[in-house]
Amino acid sequence: MELRDTIRTYRLFSGSYDIVFGPVFHPGRKEAVRIANDRPGQRILEVGVGTGLSLPHFRPDSRVTGIDISTEMLAKARRRAERLGLTHVEGLHVMDAENLDFPDNSFDSVLALYVASVVPNPARFAAEMRRVCIPGGTILVVNHFTSEKALVRFMEKRLAHLARHIGFHADFPFDTFLRDSGLSIRQVKPSNLFGYWKLLRCINEKPASHPN
Repeated sequence: MELRDTIRTYRLFSGSYDIVFGPVFHPGRKEAVRIANDRPGQRILEVGVGTGLSLPHFRPDSRVTGIDISTEMLAKARRRAERLGLTHVEGLHVMDAENLDFPDNSFDSVLALYVASVVPNPARFAAEMRRVCIPGGTILVVNHFTSEKALVRFMEKRLAHLARHIGFHADFPFDTFLRDSGLSIRQVKPSNLFGYWKLLRCINEKPASHPN
């Protein structure tokens, strides 16, 4: 899967994304924000902020930065933040999730909602989240993973080749992501319609950096 496939797909979907995916993904989106944004004054990064559907749910005393690879989606997020007067949103930037332009330990919490299976290299994406999150910080991932139900899993595998061409890993095993991501997962819970998605609450267990 290539990054250009993802960019092309979200350019096409940007106009209808909120209608098609907004209500379906809303429970997981809202729950992830609640867990990640549980204290005042937190510096929070949302990777793959899209059209900004999650932004109104953050605490008004938080400091939220969002990034996305799609300029079209991000334009809608900026309009949403301006229209709703979301002063806690400090910045919305066009950026590659696998190459974040932030210093180490920049954020107290990092969220990636429905992003892990649309990046070309999920391991690199996870490594970047760990890098920019403080030691002991919270990393939240909500995503589809390969179903444990045989029939659904069979269909996912049959669709995998087509899905790659539109920028999506349909066959996305949870065990593989867990192994390759290096994330320290503390909680896994079903999310959204029929529990088809999973919410992962992780603690960033990298060692604290010390000045020389």
